[in-house]
Amino acid sequence: MMLPVLTPARGLDDVTLRFLKALEKTSFKGEIHADYPTRLLSATDNSVYQVMPQAVVYPACEGDLNVIAELGAHDDFRGISFAPRGGGTGTNGQSLNKGVVVDISKHMNNIIAFDEEKKLVTVQPGVVLDQLNAFLKEKGYFFPPAVSTSSRATLAGMTGTDASGKGSRIYGKTSDYIEEMDVVLSGGQSWTSRPLNADEMTEVMARHDIVGHIHRQAYESIIENEELIEQTFPKMNRGLTGYNLQHALDNNGTFNLSYLLAGSEGSLCFTQKLTFRVIPLPKNKGLVTVRYKTFNEALEGVQLILKADPAAVEVVDDKIMMLAQDDIIWTQVGDMLGGVAGEPPVMGMNFVEFVGNSQGEVDAQIAKLEKILDEASELEGQATGWRATSDGAQISALWEMRKKSVGLLGALQGKRRAIPFVEDTAVPPENLAPYIREFRSLLDSHGVDYGMFGHADVGCLHVRPTLDLTDLMDEPKLREISDGVADLTKKYGGLLWGEHGKGFRGEYSPKFFGPKLYDELRKIKAAFDPYNLFNPGKIATPYTMADVALTAIDEAVLRGQIDRTLDEKLKEAYPKATLCNGNGACFTWDAFDPMCPSYKATRDRVQSPKGRAGLLREWLRLRTEADKSDTPNALAEGKDFNIDVYEAMKTCLSCKTCATQCPVKVDIPEMKAQFLQAYHERYSRPKRDWLVARLEKLAPITQKFATLTNLGQSLPPVKAFMRHGFGLIDLPKVCRNTVQAGLKQRGAPAFDLDAMRALSTKEKARSVVLLQDTFTTHYDVDVVLAHYDLLAKLGYSVYVAPYRPNGKPLHVKGFLKEFDQLAADNDDYYLHIATCGIDMVGIEAAVTLMFRQEYNQRLANRPDYTVFQFHEWLHAQMIAGHWQVPAHMPEGEFALFAHCTEKTSLPETPKQWNEIFKTFNQSLQIESTGCCGMSGMFGHEADNEEMSKKLYDMSWKDKAAKAGPGQMLATGFSCRCQTKRYGDFKPKHPVEALVQLLKG
Repeated sequence: MMLPVLTPARGLDDVTLRFLKALEKTSFKGEIHADYPTRLLSATDNSVYQVMPQAVVYPACEGDLNVIAELGAHDDFRGISFAPRGGGTGTNGQSLNKGVVVDISKHMNNIIAFDEEKKLVTVQPGVVLDQLNAFLKEKGYFFPPAVSTSSRATLAGMTGTDASGKGSRIYGKTSDYIEEMDVVLSGGQSWTSRPLNADEMTEVMARHDIVGHIHRQAYESIIENEELIEQTFPKMNRGLTGYNLQHALDNNGTFNLSYLLAGSEGSLCFTQKLTFRVIPLPKNKGLVTVRYKTFNEALEGVQLILKADPAAVEVVDDKIMMLAQDDIIWTQVGDMLGGVAGEPPVMGMNFVEFVGNSQGEVDAQIAKLEKILDEASELEGQATGWRATSDGAQISALWEMRKKSVGLLGALQGKRRAIPFVEDTAVPPENLAPYIREFRSLLDSHGVDYGMFGHADVGCLHVRPTLDLTDLMDEPKLREISDGVADLTKKYGGLLWGEHGKGFRGEYSPKFFGPKLYDELRKIKAAFDPYNLFNPGKIATPYTMADVALTAIDEAVLRGQIDRTLDEKLKEAYPKATLCNGNGACFTWDAFDPMCPSYKATRDRVQSPKGRAGLLREWLRLRTEADKSDTPNALAEGKDFNIDVYEAMKTCLSCKTCATQCPVKVDIPEMKAQFLQAYHERYSRPKRDWLVARLEKLAPITQKFATLTNLGQSLPPVKAFMRHGFGLIDLPKVCRNTVQAGLKQRGAPAFDLDAMRALSTKEKARSVVLLQDTFTTHYDVDVVLAHYDLLAKLGYSVYVAPYRPNGKPLHVKGFLKEFDQLAADNDDYYLHIATCGIDMVGIEAAVTLMFRQEYNQRLANRPDYTVFQFHEWLHAQMIAGHWQVPAHMPEGEFALFAHCTEKTSLPETPKQWNEIFKTFNQSLQIESTGCCGMSGMFGHEADNEEMSKKLYDMSWKDKAAKAGPGQMLATGFSCRCQTKRYGDFKPKHPVEALVQLLKG
């Protein structure tokens, strides 16, 4: 059946529509979006909720926030509301609301100033934590509050939840580092919050404006309730946040409004600018991983570990350990985390970090811990073993694994998913073990599985129960478990929210604050926000609005409720579309991280794995609705949502990094191919797609007429025709020399299956089948021949299989029927080769990896054969001692730029190339790079020209220029083409460099 036209309800309410039209006429310089995809993306975060906003605005400068707040307070727009948004990584719906989302992450993300003398840094609210610490690291400083989402968490978002994380026992929380906050209050007035002495406070309270009113109310709420505040707030590292009455007024009479603002989750004002105190980086670090037979023993062991006074103690359970073994990170950390033969399995692990100004200081601390652990080792329930390291790279990798815990739990298989709703409870550390015993009993009584990890040294543990919120039987457990955990944390002197803020869990505020103090929170909310403009329904309601209530945890729309309506067959066809948990790992700030190129280039979160997965979820919902409709193809008013999804998908580079880097492995390229096939049942394909899809069959023909083809491509009229007629630019030149001619010149053995089968076992062990691909065979022949030459020089008989199309272009463009048939035919062909008993090796990663990725995804009951990527096969042969190079090779240095798909799908790639080159007496610098911007045919499409160049400039330009043609090596054909296009030289393939070394 033809894909139906899909037109969701897109209308805005009257007040929002009038507000947006009025905003367009002001001095507002940012972006205003009421389109469905942008709103849809902002309807979710890293929680279980989906709340559709009316619109999304992206302020471009500080003044834009004044304009929004001033206009919003106008009588004409009563009922409008704003939800400030940063990284969108909140686990409790903090930034979700039905009004206008004000997203500061896209444009307001600059570091403004650094004062080294005062140790102060000033930033715009959208600056990301890793971005700030990368800037500070060069100057020898850092911003201590650590969160697992540091690659995309904004400083305003961290301030909004008063975030902390690893090391908070000694470093504290975000609020402890705020020097000043520039904020915009209701009505548009700016105010700089900073500590005020008694005289300054008296002067401010005498003001007859909103600033004076706020300070009078806050001061009164604290002074009149000092004893109750002292009794109510827990005496622990993770005390009550969100209108923090405990710390806003200190014993010296200094009043600091910032303690009220930190943790307020955008419910009091907008944040314009932040000035933080920073501290010197510790010069040395050490990490000890301590193993236990049970998770509870790991928790109980924390009190013993604390005797060594570490900087941090983090704990993970066996479930995290198990999931980490299937993640790319395990290649870097397995040696430190894996169990020891003969010992009980590791069911709990403590990560213990020490910092110091010298290595000797750190070593002494580690020795002290090891002595404490050793002396207790004979006692029941103690550590079964430990390992220590002071290697910086290994320590970073171990903490990266711990930071991935949230995402790893999202990869648990089954309909029930590990979800956040009671995930950051905190109790006094001495109560943690008995508290967790009861916590686990509570979860067990509900029959749910769970994973646990967290900051054991401060009693804050992250617990994610597994629920299927599409199941009507599971949905009530959200309430039942939440209520039970709230009672349990109160019993043990703790809090339901110890780190990630309240969001919709704000409904429990009265339970922990008590009715009297909660009323004081409401009075403070009314003073700041008399019209309930800022993030309504969160933390507290204005005291002046008796009829306004907080949004309950089971009142906001759940994503599971929406997914419950989807057609099961459609869900099965797109299994990953509903699995995105909103963790936002694809929003990483780092330009040198391979995921996700299109997002990095545009900063448009619709053009990201999370954005595209969200659109596909909605596309499935609308298709389900259309299939139930009597007139599914009737064109309703508005844009066809199929086109919205297509526009988001067409900028995907199909680089496959999300398929491995995303914690839940949301494979957008595969779903993109499926979507394109369905989309083009209704909409005609561009001529370019037909041409690209036939590339593998056309390439041999163009090579027969290489001179004519290349001459034609160089002529301006032909270039213009290709650009305007087919949307293709800068196509690579076809090689005039051929693989066949080169092999004949070298006297290569004929590819004869019967003769190959007749070889002896010993001869087969010294033989290899080299598979051709479209790109190197026709556009980079020297690379194919270099692979032949290297293998021959290492003593192998090399049989080069005839060229066969592999199907990559067909898959990328969504010609899946043709792709499936081609892949099935190839399976038959390569199985015949495999029966010869000779290893098969491919050259181009993007093609070779299809045998274990796209072929596996698309075809059932595949035959059993393996095609190795060249370097992994060569490395395995090296380890087995099957080849060696002449002694006394001259020393040399190279820089490796690895193909994105290769290094993310095969994480051992850089290490293996490094060890191969070391055998040749060569130093190989592994460059950290993102996407080069070419990615197959993507960079050759005229529509993508600007993005392609931007990506190259962001990640490759400077590093390629520094390495130069003499040292730069690139494994990807696309990468070499892109460097030639924008770097003015073509780097060698690593194999070409090795052959040159052997030739002398």
